[in-house]
Amino acid sequence: MTAMTPGSNIPLPAARVAVDVAAPVRLDVSGLLLTADGKVRSDDDFIFYNQPAGPGVSYRSGGGAAPDAIVVDTTAVPPGIEKIVVTASPDAAGQTFQGIEPTATIRNADDGSPLATFTPPRLGSETALVIVEIYLRNGAWKARAVGQGYANGLAGIATDFGVSVEDEPAAAAPAAPVAPPAPVAPAAPPAPVPPAAPMPPAPPVDPRLAAPAPPAAPPAPPAPAPPAGKINLDKGRVSLQKNQTVSLVKGGRPLLSQVKMGLGWEPAFRGKDIDLDASVIAYGPSRNHLDSCYFGKLNILNNAIRHSGDNLTGEGAGDDEVITVDLGRLPADATGLVFTVNSFSGQKFTEVAKAYCRLLDAATGEELVRFDLTGAEPQTGVMMAKLIRQYSGEWEMTAMGDFVKSRTVRGMVKPAAQAL
Repeated sequence: MTAMTPGSNIPLPAARVAVDVAAPVRLDVSGLLLTADGKVRSDDDFIFYNQPAGPGVSYRSGGGAAPDAIVVDTTAVPPGIEKIVVTASPDAAGQTFQGIEPTATIRNADDGSPLATFTPPRLGSETALVIVEIYLRNGAWKARAVGQGYANGLAGIATDFGVSVEDEPAAAAPAAPVAPPAPVAPAAPPAPVPPAAPMPPAPPVDPRLAAPAPPAAPPAPPAPAPPAGKINLDKGRVSLQKNQTVSLVKGGRPLLSQVKMGLGWEPAFRGKDIDLDASVIAYGPSRNHLDSCYFGKLNILNNAIRHSGDNLTGEGAGDDEVITVDLGRLPADATGLVFTVNSFSGQKFTEVAKAYCRLLDAATGEELVRFDLTGAEPQTGVMMAKLIRQYSGEWEMTAMGDFVKSRTVRGMVKPAAQAL
């Protein structure tokens, strides 16, 4: 897999590619089909969540659990289209890319394998970004890293590429009074005019492009409601299914205290020891590897993360290994933690039973979140769960249960980064 820099390009070995864009906050991802003059043919060439399909290009939602993506089928792109640009903008109105560097991953759309990644450097006041372009050169399709930012949001990108942006009409100034005209003889009645043909329906418009309405007097603010479908800790212990996410918020406040991630397992066959190793991998905002905490390195990030030590058998009730995380003491650039379990001896997870991870309040011992691994694959590593720091400061835990061929935490660093 290639790590791209601004302006670099790669040939595309697959006819169908997907470009997903991930960040610590939710992003809106869009695609525009451009002709040789760098413009769309019509607003139909703007592909986004409200107009998810176009010729050869489609929008794919991650549903909040994965990044949104633009999928390009180069065999179905119509003649005359020479470039598809992929854009991203923070979902929250007015939010900039300051401190939330996004990473675009170009993948084979058929098998999901990564082909290249690109993280634009030095972002600040930009509120929208052209991040990657898929383009035709001498009959072959390629991908180029761009990283061009816009301070005027997605509307600035749309205007540059010829998409119509709806503006509020300006209020007309009142006309000055004039003297009444002199009376004239009545004119002959006009000939009847046939009714005009109905206008075709306007194409769907991305509501993010519409100019804001004039400000009105603000009403009394309603009580804040959590986003739809978002789970938090207000109702007590949460049991997650694979790919479900819980916000570590209780009573409207982020949980910024010490937590423990307990990991446990049992042998699938009685009398057989299972030597597994639990670890946590810490990442920065651009998925850069900060450090790993495991049996060979029990403390990382100035003691903000601590490991309980190695369990050689997996026998006995309760957690086999525990990793303590002081959320309040983690450095600001630590935005993602992935908890993994590996079999250094080469035993497969088909020989493991009752594997789980659970998050506890370190002060009280109260179990907050639990995820039980219900399936198994003949692999030697598994990513159990991840903790992601949101732009608002709160942490979210997502159940993973993704298997990897790796006997050590070192081999988990790259796949875990891709899973953030």
